[in-house]
Amino acid sequence: MKHISIPGLDKQVSELVMGTIYFRPSNIDFTCDMLDAYVAAGGNTLDTAHIYCGGESEQAIGLWLEKRGRSDDVVILTKGAHHDKDGPRVTPACIASDLKDSLERLKVDTIDMYALHRDDPNTPVSVIIEALNEHIAAGRIRTIGGSNWTHERLQEANEYAAAHGLVGFTFNSPNLSLAKPNEPRWPGCVSADDAMIEWHERTQMPLLSWSSQAGGFFSGRFAPDKLDDPETVRVYYSEANWKRYDRAVALAEQKGVSAIQIACAYVLHQSFPACALIGPQTIDEMHSSMEAIRIKLTPEEVAWLDLKSETTPLALR
Repeated sequence: MKHISIPGLDKQVSELVMGTIYFRPSNIDFTCDMLDAYVAAGGNTLDTAHIYCGGESEQAIGLWLEKRGRSDDVVILTKGAHHDKDGPRVTPACIASDLKDSLERLKVDTIDMYALHRDDPNTPVSVIIEALNEHIAAGRIRTIGGSNWTHERLQEANEYAAAHGLVGFTFNSPNLSLAKPNEPRWPGCVSADDAMIEWHERTQMPLLSWSSQAGGFFSGRFAPDKLDDPETVRVYYSEANWKRYDRAVALAEQKGVSAIQIACAYVLHQSFPACALIGPQTIDEMHSSMEAIRIKLTPEEVAWLDLKSETTPLALR
């Protein structure tokens, strides 16, 4: 499997990142089987969060790390400071509290990649960057990033960090997929639009995309007249996305793969370092996603898939 580099991290990050929202101590055998298969296939990066399953996702990963004794060769990305019922929690105190919980649950001394799960524009970036740098200096985290932050706030934070000799954000984790959402899937979520894509092309900041396969939109389970999944209908049903779906199917047939594998490959073929977070519920699903890393897309195919070009790719002429 291919890997990318994250500035400030001495370990490479695999292009396909394992989402772990389904893992918990009560299904530890399933968790271990999935993670063992993922590592055996060349993956090394796990995505989790303080709020996933009330903390059980992190606990399950910690049990697997302890059982397998492999914390040194696995990259852990966890997230904290998510809003709660009372509102935003992007404060030094909440960051410290969530980070302490995550370290204990994961059974590690240091978290490789720590992202703020949400942003609060009312909190100055100076407060956030300084708080995170205290944890970096203390050895509790290695690199910092934003999840569901706008690129404008990321830029503002990094300008402050640079001006004050501090560590800035070195990765971004928004949604990026071939299917473009009509509206946020969950409150406060951020998807990469054209402006964010241009910013990543300019800065070359690595992007780790959640919901990289658009919730299975390209799996063949959905159709314009099939309305039994209200969330998918709300978020992804649009004339433009069905056109993207048809193009993915056509290109998949030509390459001998599936449309959902083409959609995953699209995320990996950006003009900046990019990883795709996947959320397989079976080992077979995981291996299917792994096939996407073998697919080669030309810039012309990427543009055509995303409706940026009407020129039919050479492979389909």
